[in-house]
Amino acid sequence: MDTNRPPRVVVSGYYGFRNLGDEAVLLAMLEAFKSQWAQRRTGRRDGTLQVVVLSNDSGQTRRLYGVEAVNRWHIKEIYRVLREADLLISGGGSLLQDVTGIKSLLYYLGVMWLAVQLKKPVVFYAQGIGPVRTVLGRFLVRRVANRARLIIVRDEQSARDLARMGVDGPPVHVTVDAALGLCGEKIDGGRGAEILRQFGVSTGGRNGEGCPGTFAAGAVEGPEAGHAPEIRNNRYSCAKDASRSVTGTGELFPTSHLPHPTSQIAGISVRNWPGFTDRKKRAVARVADGLVRQGWQVVFLPFHYPADVAVGRDIAARMEKPAPVLERDFTVEEMISVIRCLDLLIGMRLHALILAAILNVPLVGISYDPKIDRFLQQLGLRPAVRVGDPDFGKLDGAVEEILKDPEGFKKELGEKIKPLQKLAHRSAVLALDVLEEFRNSTC
Repeated sequence: MDTNRPPRVVVSGYYGFRNLGDEAVLLAMLEAFKSQWAQRRTGRRDGTLQVVVLSNDSGQTRRLYGVEAVNRWHIKEIYRVLREADLLISGGGSLLQDVTGIKSLLYYLGVMWLAVQLKKPVVFYAQGIGPVRTVLGRFLVRRVANRARLIIVRDEQSARDLARMGVDGPPVHVTVDAALGLCGEKIDGGRGAEILRQFGVSTGGRNGEGCPGTFAAGAVEGPEAGHAPEIRNNRYSCAKDASRSVTGTGELFPTSHLPHPTSQIAGISVRNWPGFTDRKKRAVARVADGLVRQGWQVVFLPFHYPADVAVGRDIAARMEKPAPVLERDFTVEEMISVIRCLDLLIGMRLHALILAAILNVPLVGISYDPKIDRFLQQLGLRPAVRVGDPDFGKLDGAVEEILKDPEGFKKELGEKIKPLQKLAHRSAVLALDVLEEFRNSTC
């Protein structure tokens, strides 16, 4: 191998599907790679790190991130980029699960198996494992995972799940979700305020003033023909106890617990899921109505476009006065900027909760999957309700509990999130260690 040539990393995940959670993971990974590789470049001859993303919409991925991207469904293209690669990153996100069907599990394991056959190192990157319920799925995870060079999972339960499946070959490190590496302090709220105003939400004069940082257009240059581009200008990277219950009780938002009517804004992120019945959607609408009666504005945030738009409309239509739904395909940066303008977020989507935490926005979780519980546990919290609960009666109490002392909640949240953000960058350090080890061993 010519170790003077730029190293090449292939990234496999759920990218190019207009799912803002996964796109936030990709953005955070690219930023972490940039930051960590830049620190290793002094005196090196092998140049900048080149990244190739396997994407459902390779054109969109190239435009958004300035990296080389190939169609994730073209096996010849996958074979070509893996043959030229020094490392396969599988992740992040919840790739290895069969709750939504075994086909996606087979796809991600198949890409990893191909890399193994080409004698390329494989790293599981900040993955959330499971649930893997089928006998075939558990067998295949064990077979492929034991051939990985390194496994990084985003929570302790994922590590335990792998151990129960018989994965005992490669070292396993526990960090956090990659998206936690994004730095809220570098995100300007001006664009978010503009978006909210376009959808009829008054931002009370919020225009991003006082929010550190600004958006940097074109921060990553586009690829030249035939070459994977280098990644530049680290825009959003932050490189540097007993659980609190938020369930509460009592009437819906007693006036004594609330501020005077203001232009405070609550965002709601929901998705369709088995068990999220009409009755439970009405409960969410009732909570939204309670906020509106106290002078709040409510807005629905779609994290997977357009799927989340429909369920947002459904719940909004059940309100006394329907709240707006942000019916547009947003970039990660735009949604981060919107969330920066919020005073409260109620979320089913994992990365809606993660972005709120990064931006120090008080949050209430609705769990439909173990990954929600696991993330909230890292913050010392529990979900207000779970989709499998008989009803959502505790949701209003959870909101009430936060609104009693939002500043106290934010203080605790800020203390919890800082160490998690440091851990997010640990994933990049570990992955790049594998990359350098491979290149040194094949020179």
